[in-house]
Amino acid sequence: KSKQADHIANEIKILSMIDHPFVIKFDGFTQDDKYLYLALELINGGELFTYLRGVGRFPVDQARVYIAQIVSIFEYLHSKNIIYRDLKPENILIHKSGYLKLTDFGFAKIVEGRTYTLCGTPEYLAPEIILNKGHGKPVDWWTCGILLYEMIAGIDPFSDDDPMMVYQKILKGKIKFPSGFDSNAKSLVKHLLESDLTKRYGNLKGGVKDIKGHRFFKELSWEKLINMELTPPYIPK
Repeated sequence: KSKQADHIANEIKILSMIDHPFVIKFDGFTQDDKYLYLALELINGGELFTYLRGVGRFPVDQARVYIAQIVSIFEYLHSKNIIYRDLKPENILIHKSGYLKLTDFGFAKIVEGRTYTLCGTPEYLAPEIILNKGHGKPVDWWTCGILLYEMIAGIDPFSDDDPMMVYQKILKGKIKFPSGFDSNAKSLVKHLLESDLTKRYGNLKGGVKDIKGHRFFKELSWEKLINMELTPPYIPK
């Protein structure tokens, strides 16, 4: 009745396609006369949202390890032409190891060029989605910039109680950084929250290499990260 069958089928298809250490594992589905059941990995460390709201903001080193995992996830998804489109702290879970697990692929979509569906969370929407210009992989890099800012500042950069005002702020593109905001993180945020797609990191000729090679990550070993050999910054009790 709510016409969600296609959405669920799409989510199951995408979950079946992916296998990444920082993405929730999907073990299959079944159904009865009333319900559809998805069998997913148990992640009992809670949401990043709850954790961030509890502590207020993260130290830069902690934010670095967290955002690096998201970059790794998006690099993997984009290699399969999957755009996620719904990054936010509520969709990131914390594994007992301290590493992150991305969940909720309801808005994810296989796209080789552009798509025009308006979806996502207002504070995280890229300008091209708001303007209905058609969007693709670069929207995920925009959301990375929003998340990095929010983890360090404790609030998203275009925050407002009125969603329409949020949209206006996003389109104006003026980012105010609180005093003491790490200069390397500020640089990366600016490169990610670039409304001009020809200048946005992740969408340049170098692709994700421009992001991974940014000085914000100079002390991070990407190989150790993906092999989960780093000491994670937080382990749930």
